[in-house]
Amino acid sequence: MLNPKGISLGILSLLLIFAGCPSESSGEWLIPEDQVYEGGPGKDGIPALENPEFISVSEVDFLSDDDLVIGVKMGDDIRSYPHPILNWHEIINDDINDTYFSITYCPLTGSGIGWSRTLNGQTTTFGVSGLLYNSNLIPYDRLTDSNWSQMMLQCVNGELIGQYIETAHVIETTWQTWKEMYPESEVVSTNTGYDRPCETYPYGDYKTNHETLIFPISNDDPRLPRKERVHGVIIGNETKVYVINSFPDTIHTINDNFNDVPLVVVGSSSKNFVVTYKRELADGTILTFEPVQDALPVVMIDNEGTTWNIFGEAVEGPRQGARLNPTLSFNSYWFAWGTFYPEAEIYSP
Repeated sequence: MLNPKGISLGILSLLLIFAGCPSESSGEWLIPEDQVYEGGPGKDGIPALENPEFISVSEVDFLSDDDLVIGVKMGDDIRSYPHPILNWHEIINDDINDTYFSITYCPLTGSGIGWSRTLNGQTTTFGVSGLLYNSNLIPYDRLTDSNWSQMMLQCVNGELIGQYIETAHVIETTWQTWKEMYPESEVVSTNTGYDRPCETYPYGDYKTNHETLIFPISNDDPRLPRKERVHGVIIGNETKVYVINSFPDTIHTINDNFNDVPLVVVGSSSKNFVVTYKRELADGTILTFEPVQDALPVVMIDNEGTTWNIFGEAVEGPRQGARLNPTLSFNSYWFAWGTFYPEAEIYSP
């Protein structure tokens, strides 16, 4: 049921006009075409950004400490992409040292995922198609004009139908935690070239109202509140989620095994992050981890005495310079994981 209470008038008028309108796009779809909806503004009506302008942490005046940001670290290059900008643009196309990636974010499902911009050996950018499936963003690539499901990580319509996207490793946390960890970070500026009130959240109480869904979903899983933020992991055909607010305020590690893969899960509810890595190294060693407190961005130490930061980099100890393999994982609202991955296991201690 649609319950748009609290959504800003301009966004609301567009959403309500189109919320019941299936897409008129042509061609074969990998998903039920009658469940693909027009989101309102139309193709590129929400403008994706390219080569964004960056400012320093000290220059940021538009973020509150509890605003979420998506962070990237590639070598010594550290950048953050704030939700308040992504709420209005949804996709930011960027590159660092010839690594081409997009930060894709869907405000309706709360899902932020890094995507590679290299498709079949060619570099492209992604735009906002204006279409939604299960309330989730459908980006399109400007190389072939194919449509992709963000949370399925797969092309669902067009020349590349069926192809999976390669993801880029990102961290999602609050602005307070991020600037504590990486005060030297670059931050996307509100000087985007578009007149958007980035200081204003465009969807009213949508983030906190568990009843509010604007678009239909195919499966409404009642095991958790709809807007509960979870960190989900995909291994093979299996999925597992970890509820971010179930972690203690202190940094906590879980040495887990999922689908025969040893994992370490490290998170904190007060610092507002959960990340997952594979515990098996290239030489076959399977590490176990304990948390490290009050040393951000260092978050854990292994049984051999090496300390590791939040990006899975070994910063001190016998394996200094090594890097853990990240899982295929991302954060979103629970209802989105429940509808895209209805067999998802929910971690319980």
